[in-house]
Amino acid sequence: MKVFLLAIVNTNSKPCNVLEKVSDVSSFSFFQRSSIDDFLTFFATTVAERTSPGQRQGVDENNYTAFAYNRTDGLAAVVITDTEYPNRVALSLAGKLLDEFSALNPKASELTKGDGRFQPQLNKYLVDYQSPRQADVIMNVQMELDETKVVLHKTIESVLERGERLDNLVEKSNQLSDQSKMFYKTAKKTNSCCSIM
Repeated sequence: MKVFLLAIVNTNSKPCNVLEKVSDVSSFSFFQRSSIDDFLTFFATTVAERTSPGQRQGVDENNYTAFAYNRTDGLAAVVITDTEYPNRVALSLAGKLLDEFSALNPKASELTKGDGRFQPQLNKYLVDYQSPRQADVIMNVQMELDETKVVLHKTIESVLERGERLDNLVEKSNQLSDQSKMFYKTAKKTNSCCSIM
């Protein structure tokens, strides 16, 4: 997963003005970098211009996806990634870029050119968001939950691999009351239509 470009665009002017941008084209050959950077900038402005005010969208082109968030004030943020990058993370980054740029530039929608004060923050986000799992708290929590679920499944499978069945253990248990055994059987019967992942 890779982030190639972050841009803040003024969509009030036609053609759109890129106020601030940063790109990472280091994965391409030296001779292609300039052309690819130009393509990414063109792609960003085109998608920003064609995203309705107040809307967010992702647009795929070849191996790239441009995620754009165009606010109603005419200020848009565009995040261009590879196609594997998580949508939610890219769109939340676009929203964060707009909020921080607006806080730094109160009349941002009237600008025709950025003053470079937001450039260090863009550079930081470009580096930080190369790994969406580390940059996004919600994605990190979800992955930890998925890992826990796998461990739980492995634990249950290991019990079953030894030839023990949970049904047999419940029947043999002297520690469970008759009421608990009845509850287990009823719950199993009720849930028999569904499978646990």
